[in-house]
Amino acid sequence: MPNNYSRLLRLFQLVSLITLAIAEDFYTLLGISRRATTKEIKKAYRQKSLEHHPDKGGDAQKFAEIARAYEVLSDETLKEVYDTRGEEGLKRHEERGGGGGGDPFGGGFDPFEEFFGGGFGGRRQRDDGVRRTDSVEIPLRLTLKQFYLGETLDVEYVREVLCKRWEDCMRKDPECSGPGVKVARQQIAPGFVQQVQMNDPRCIARGKSWRNNCKACPQKTETEKIELTIDVSKGMRPNERITFEGVTDEKPGFEPGHLHFVLMEIPHPEFKRDGDNLYMNKEIPLVDALTGFSLELTHVDGHKFTVDVDGVTECDHVMRVPTKGMPRRSGRGFGDLYITFEVDFPDSLSQKQKDSIRKILSEGHDEL
Repeated sequence: MPNNYSRLLRLFQLVSLITLAIAEDFYTLLGISRRATTKEIKKAYRQKSLEHHPDKGGDAQKFAEIARAYEVLSDETLKEVYDTRGEEGLKRHEERGGGGGGDPFGGGFDPFEEFFGGGFGGRRQRDDGVRRTDSVEIPLRLTLKQFYLGETLDVEYVREVLCKRWEDCMRKDPECSGPGVKVARQQIAPGFVQQVQMNDPRCIARGKSWRNNCKACPQKTETEKIELTIDVSKGMRPNERITFEGVTDEKPGFEPGHLHFVLMEIPHPEFKRDGDNLYMNKEIPLVDALTGFSLELTHVDGHKFTVDVDGVTECDHVMRVPTKGMPRRSGRGFGDLYITFEVDFPDSLSQKQKDSIRKILSEGHDEL
């Protein structure tokens, strides 16, 4: 027995060393030491996020990894989990909703169970994490103008909430191991008893079940309307989410899930968007293409501006108009507008027109 215990202890120490090695990754991303203060972490994040911001030519994946590193290291609880258990332990911690239950290895991680499927006391049943009802995604269709100017929308959301006296309808039930899960004992042979896990909707939490025909709360839930204010910031992009945490349906033994509004863009008849830039096509007559022109355009928000073009414009020429794109989410300026000019050639010319054009162009060529 002592030899087995020493072997298990050495394996556990090895797991701990591997975990701590993994934990260096987030610190490396921000370029800081494990002893960095909160102020140093914040400063490092600002520098790295500016360096790798996609709007400044940085890599979007790297930017997301830096943001994730800061999210963890700036939170004392998550940082402690990450430092002691590494990225895998952090993942398990978050999957449980952040509950630790005082377990020094957290998230159900037991080195003996991981290596030997039960350690000394067999696999323990755990249900100390936060369980949530289903999260909901709702598409929110917005015009390009709304993305440009920003928008505040008041909406109503209908959900199911717990009856006010629902707790009066709970009773102790040691066979319930969690919401919807019951553990029963079956004798499979003389002296041998097996635990069997099965679904039971009456179980609403560990050790608690719902009393049927409870007068205090005949229905577990009732319908409720809640008012939400959606703030769409200037320059937000399609497929981004605006999230309201913990506002979906309630259910005994569960925390409510999250409500996500997914931004969708209604196509604009003239402008197309790519990030912070706008693109449009404009047809011009041949005479303008040859002699230059001044063009008045109406922007997505209705304001008018003028584009001046000197000299000859080739077909499919692309012109960049600085700061006439979408507002940047950072609040620092605007993207650019790119106009592709399409030259409208006449279907036919009279002989007189041909002679005149030939004469003009010939004279211009001789002067050159």
